[in-house]
Amino acid sequence: MGAGAGETGNWSDHSENSSRKQQWRAKLLAARRGREQRERDEAGSALRDLLLEMPWLAMAGTVACYYSVGNEPDTHKLVAALWKRGTYVLLPVFLPDGNLEWAAFDGPDSLVPTDRGLLEPVGHRHGQDAPARVDALLCPALAVDRQGMRLGRGAGCYDRALAHKGPHTPAIALVYDDEFVDELPRDPHDVPVDAVATPGDGVHAFLPSSPVWPAW
Repeated sequence: MGAGAGETGNWSDHSENSSRKQQWRAKLLAARRGREQRERDEAGSALRDLLLEMPWLAMAGTVACYYSVGNEPDTHKLVAALWKRGTYVLLPVFLPDGNLEWAAFDGPDSLVPTDRGLLEPVGHRHGQDAPARVDALLCPALAVDRQGMRLGRGAGCYDRALAHKGPHTPAIALVYDDEFVDELPRDPHDVPVDAVATPGDGVHAFLPSSPVWPAW
């Protein structure tokens, strides 16, 4: 039996979105390749200083973060600063099925290189559902739009990780200033973040009244 008109339309929309996402990714990755090391380092320092001043992060006992690679805004300084002040930091471990497990960061020496070109922790693992138990989740993105939709690299692993986070856990994507854009293509499975942090413009919460943001 042939597909109905609705099914055909849904597939067409999905195919169009996939194509638009790939175009966005190509443009954003090309722009990142053009960034100098100094810009990446300065972005990392600015994000570290900005986020460490946020009350919801200052009070966090456990934070899920990521260890930046390549042309991403640097997070090594942020991870180290959180760890040194006593925050329990979890970093992702990529599993063969494309999902993320989370393991404890215990200093730079606790990281090992992987065949994906990443550095992953060898500390105690807390499972794929660890985002349900952290106080904040800091995640990578190629871009974020004004509605909180993030564009990743296309594997879907962070959409699945975000789906695990607790109702009082803020998810914040870290991007360069010009990667906070007006609108991105989206699919029904895409999971929005609660805020975006950029080096120059600070933290923008998409729904300040959300229960993820404590009243200070």
